[in-house]
Formats: sequence, structure tokens, C-alpha cells
Amino acid sequence: MDSITEKQQGDTLTARQRIWAIVGASSGNLVEWFDFYVYSFCSLYFAHIFFPSGNPTTQLLQTAGIFAAGFLMRPIGGWLFGYIGDKHGRKTSMLISVCMMCFGSLVIACLPGYDTIGVWAPALLLLARLFQGLSVGGEYGTSATYMSEVAAEGRKGFYASFQYVTLIGGQLMALLTVVVLQQILSDQELRSWGWRIPFALGAALAIVALYLRRSLNETSDSASRESKDAGSLKGLWKHRRAFIMVLGFTAGGSLSFYTFTTYMQKYLVNTSGMDHKTASGLMTAALFVFMLLQPVIGGLSDKIGRRSSMLIFGGLAAVCTVPILTLLQSVHNPIIAFVLVMLALVITSFYTSISGILKAEMFPPEVRALGVGLSYAVANALFGGSAEYVALSLKAVGSETTFFWYVSLMGAMTFLVSLMLHKRGRGLKL
Repeated sequence: MDSITEKQQGDTLTARQRIWAIVGASSGNLVEWFDFYVYSFCSLYFAHIFFPSGNPTTQLLQTAGIFAAGFLMRPIGGWLFGYIGDKHGRKTSMLISVCMMCFGSLVIACLPGYDTIGVWAPALLLLARLFQGLSVGGEYGTSATYMSEVAAEGRKGFYASFQYVTLIGGQLMALLTVVVLQQILSDQELRSWGWRIPFALGAALAIVALYLRRSLNETSDSASRESKDAGSLKGLWKHRRAFIMVLGFTAGGSLSFYTFTTYMQKYLVNTSGMDHKTASGLMTAALFVFMLLQPVIGGLSDKIGRRSSMLIFGGLAAVCTVPILTLLQSVHNPIIAFVLVMLALVITSFYTSISGILKAEMFPPEVRALGVGLSYAVANALFGGSAEYVALSLKAVGSETTFFWYVSLMGAMTFLVSLMLHKRGRGLKL
């Protein structure tokens, strides 16, 4: 397939081949995000193991800091795996990234606590998270590029939305795993050793994903890989306007996504006063519906255009974020809390469902994986990965509502940047 052009390759794929390609790419994406999110959902149980005794909020703040540190490796991962994807093929890049995630999860599953090895415990935990951050930093750009290239023209929004189906699916699987363990094990057992089970499971699932990805066809052609600009920062600089735009709308989109997914469970426990099991059950249901929304709104973007979808997200995020988070502060009824969380997630879906395809449509094939991966990783590291840390820091100093306005402001910025997107109703052609 290296000898044919991207368009010819897309034309020769049957519907069945496209679906299998999406499934193969998605399997690794799901496992990568399962492994990455397990850390966030299990941190309530292992924070005391890696850090000295103290205030629960302080311990969560420390684990959130390491979670954010993992995001700081994403720009490096976005550059490294973007280069590999553009220069040596999307398939090669995706195989390497899933192997790295497997290793990071296995290390955390076996890592002794602070009482056993002292300061080495948080130090090694940080190193494992940095390793995982490097892997995830490369996973997003390459898988987004691959899924957009195998999708049929005119239905790219629908097909490419399955990247976030599996991304949310990985998050949902992580949360479901915690919920199941909560039913099987006591709270003491979870805090003692049960939290290690999800990390070990993630490492095992990565082996399955590796097997599935080995059967994928390559989507990049030899001409683009042999181009002098392939995977190079110099080549990407020629498309700096697109790069800056992606930075802009990814900042607001990622911040909103992580606020209402990974941080929301802690928010419901730490601020709203819900018990752990109720918050986990509520977020499990919300994430499941959120996952199902992706292909629906992704398909809608094929009709109304990527620009319209992004303007809807940015406008509603700017207007609705503060009221939603303010109401959730004092909510006691889980049903009302679920409705409010779902409202926020529906709004966020207008970004997440088209996130990958929108970015892929803005770069040519020789720098597509690099352009998508690096721009996403930089914005995600600065805004998405820091969401929990910023929120908990502001709460610790008694200014939690400032975080609400921060998320809202970034939504407004996304709206302004999205105004510069191409006005053609169905987006740009790859």
C-alpha cells in the first residue's frame, strides 16, 4: 500500500476494511487511556501510600501534581511519535506507544510505598507517569491521523469520532474497574493493595492491543514519508497558522473535558460531599452516555461543518460553565447532579467528537501526525493536565470559584479562535 496515494488508498478500502481499521486503531487507544486514567480514579485510594500522612486535600494535591507532570511529557511524546508516524509510518508509531504504556502501568502495579522505600516511592511513581505521559503524548496524534485517513469522505466526522469513543471508553473502563473493586473489596483492602489490580490489568490489555495493531494496514504513502519535510519541525513551521489555531481551541476543549470527567469525581466527593461509591456510580453512568454521544455529534458535524460544531462548544462553554459548577457545589440529589454533569458533557461533545478529524484536516500528510500530536500535546499539557491541580490549589486557598471562571474564559477563547476556521460546511478534505 506504500506505492499508492492517500486518496487512492481511501477509495480502495471497503466499508468492512474501514471498520476493522477503526477497531484495530481504537483498541490500542482504549488501552492507552484506560492505563492513563486508572491513576486518576485510583488516587483516592493510594495517595496515602506514596506520600506522608497529612490532610486528604494535600495528598490529593500531590497525586494530582504527578498526574499533571505526566502531561508535561506529552509535547515530547507528540513530537517524537509525530516524527515516527510521518517518517516511518502511522502503524509503527502506534505499536511503540502501546508498548511504552504497558511498561509504565506494570511499574506502578509493582511499586512499593513510602513506608518501604521512602522518597523513592513518589520519585519512581513520577518517573512511571512521565513514561506514560510520553506514550499518550504520541498516541493521540498518530491515532487521530490514522483514523481520519481511513475514514470515508463525507463521513469522516462520524468515523473519526470513535477516537473519543475509545478515549472515553478507556476512562469508563477504568472507572468501572474501580466500581467493581469497590463492590468486591472493603475500603481498607482497596487502600492497602486493591488499587494495584487495575494497573496490572491495563498492562495485560496492552498486549492484546499490540496483537490487534500488528494487523493494521499503513495509511501514509511512501511519497509523503520520503518528503524532506516529513516529520520535521521545519516542515511544520510552514503551517504555523494551523498549529497556533489548534493550540487555541484545544486549550479550552481539553480544560473543559478534564474538568467534567477526571476531576468531576473528586469534585463531587471533595466539594459536594458525596461518598466515593455514589460519585463513582454517577460518573460511570454519565461517561457511558457521553461515549454514546460521540458518533452522533461527530456525524452531525459532517452536515453542519466543523466550524459550527466548535462555535457551539465554545459559546455554550463560556456561558454555562460557571452556573453548572456553582450549582454542583451544593447539590445533594444524585439525579440532579447527574443532569448537571450531563449538560456539561453534551456541550463538551461538540469539541471531543471532532477533535481528531478537525486537527487532521488542517495539516498535509507529510507533517500531519506531528502537527496534530504536538499542537494537541502542548495545549493539553498546559491546560488539560493542569485542570485538577489548578482546581485543588484554588480550593486549598479558599478561592474555588475562581476556577469556574477560568474554565469559562477558556471556552470563550475557543469560540474566538473557532471563528477563524474554514467556513465550508463539511470541513477541509484530507
